[in-house]
Amino acid sequence: MLSPQLRFILLPTLTVLCSGIACAQVSSAGDAVKLNQIQVIGTHNSYHAGIAPNESKLWQAKYADAYKGLDYQHQPLPQQFDSGVRQIELDIFSDSKGGLYAHPSGPRNVAAAHLPADPDPDPNGLMSKPGFKVMHVQDVDYRSTCQPFTACLEQIKQWSQAHPGHVPIFILLETKQGHSRGEVQLTEPEPFTSATFDALDAEIRSVFSPQQMITPDDVRGSYKTLNQAVLAHNWPTLDKARGKVTFLMDQRNVGPVYLAGHPSLRGRVIFTNAEPGQPDAAFIERNEGPASDISALVQQGYLIRARTDADTKEARANNTAVRDAMMSSGAQLLSTDYPPNEPARWEGHYVVTLPGNVAARCNPVNAPSTCKAVAP
Repeated sequence: MLSPQLRFILLPTLTVLCSGIACAQVSSAGDAVKLNQIQVIGTHNSYHAGIAPNESKLWQAKYADAYKGLDYQHQPLPQQFDSGVRQIELDIFSDSKGGLYAHPSGPRNVAAAHLPADPDPDPNGLMSKPGFKVMHVQDVDYRSTCQPFTACLEQIKQWSQAHPGHVPIFILLETKQGHSRGEVQLTEPEPFTSATFDALDAEIRSVFSPQQMITPDDVRGSYKTLNQAVLAHNWPTLDKARGKVTFLMDQRNVGPVYLAGHPSLRGRVIFTNAEPGQPDAAFIERNEGPASDISALVQQGYLIRARTDADTKEARANNTAVRDAMMSSGAQLLSTDYPPNEPARWEGHYVVTLPGNVAARCNPVNAPSTCKAVAP
């Protein structure tokens, strides 16, 4: 997700289980807990490897304030899962022919400034091959801990298979497109058309089988629309969802294109970020709240993603107000740049963890009274 600072430049029976984090007790009545009745920690721009050292010098010198919002990085996805993260975000660019993003301007800028070359961002030539690519901002902030998109999915799948019974992993996808209209001219991305989304669904299905995913069709069941199913609390039970992944769409404005020919997301893989009450509404983003709005939507049955911090601001000041409000709101997916094992380096060492440092907990707003705790 692009930071606001950059937009002015770029504008585009109890069983004890353990899984590399604190142990958690599992309620014997766990089969009554639904997928939307838990709360997990997620990471924002989960692939983010950070900007290379010498490129960082250039960006800091020219855009110091904007650079602050980029000054974070994450561990590889498997390590995040080991620490308890159960929701990730991948920013994806379409590259149908391959090579569109193979030669970013960053290294050229470093050479022009007579600075030593940074490590090769693509030593294996992956960017020259067709397929969706994962990065934050082309030419500027393009280094990822996994590349291409299918390789990221393979990492998720391998970790999942090595940890059977884990709390489902939610994968938020942000589709990057649009024109470069700011000071920095960037490589023009391919638009996401219905055909592009067909290709995206196909890449996901090339890695994950239907049995490994929770899709809109699974939630809709026999209801006419997905929204009717959600309001009727037709989400699968947590027990049935364990060991699986769920894909979610970040931007709301691409929903109509993804929905074309697939009313109420029939046959699609990804849940759209929809307006409450719309036929495809199941997942809704409320990144900035307010908390009262989120709580009301959670009680209705919707799955909500909220952000606990953004652009390093809360972390630099160790301001926990937003974090605490979002946790109390019942938003199921709490996105942060500072998950367990990745605290901020500034004074106070801001970090977002659930009580007991568990991977998931009973949702504070809508979990049934039978829910005592949730396993990793």
